[in-house]
Amino acid sequence: MASTGAAELLLGGIVALGASVQWLTGMGFALIAVPALVLVLGPAQGVVLANCAAGVISIAGLATGWRRVRIGAMIPLVIASACTVPAGSWVAARLPEPVLLAGVGILVTVAVAFVMGGVRISTLTGTRGAVTAGAVGGFMNSAAGVGGPPYSLYAVNAGWRVSEFVPNAQFYGIIVNVFSVASNGVPRLSGTAWSVAAAAMVAGALIGRALAPRVPEQWVRRLILALALTGGLSVLVKGLQGM
Repeated sequence: MASTGAAELLLGGIVALGASVQWLTGMGFALIAVPALVLVLGPAQGVVLANCAAGVISIAGLATGWRRVRIGAMIPLVIASACTVPAGSWVAARLPEPVLLAGVGILVTVAVAFVMGGVRISTLTGTRGAVTAGAVGGFMNSAAGVGGPPYSLYAVNAGWRVSEFVPNAQFYGIIVNVFSVASNGVPRLSGTAWSVAAAAMVAGALIGRALAPRVPEQWVRRLILALALTGGLSVLVKGLQGM
């Protein structure tokens, strides 16, 4: 990082962009922000900041949509995620930084590729599908900060509409990120960096809320996936260069 001020400004921009996307779509903060946060803060601190921020934004988003949460479908998913979060934290804490960077890059890139392809997997249906998606998502969330794609694939296979997808994504985001923060701890940032991140979350949420009625859903989806794929590949390359 060139300077503390420049790093904090970059941190604010990353968080604001991720927050606006999360508000627009119900999830996406991690796919957008994790690759950049990992490059700015390092793998460990980047992932835990993403866990904290995504959880807080999900709480705010669910405040108006909690009645549409499918508790019956989500309970096995979040219980399974709670069981695998510690395993993800354990693996991430023991890997060398270049290996962890490459791992984060691979997970993000593969996850985006699956979502872009609209993959339908017969095993990701019913209770078994919820448990599978939750288990994989919990591990990915605590290890790499990207636990959303398995939930997305589960929702696609369940045939959920956007009006169902968003509040359930926010509910899942709260639970899996609470478990991840409990397992990984909170990021070690300066007081100024925390203030910048908090202000950026608020600004991003306001931008996302203002844009939601004006931006076609398909455009938002394409932007998320393009940025996420670029970020995942960037982190992968950085990790490979460090090996």
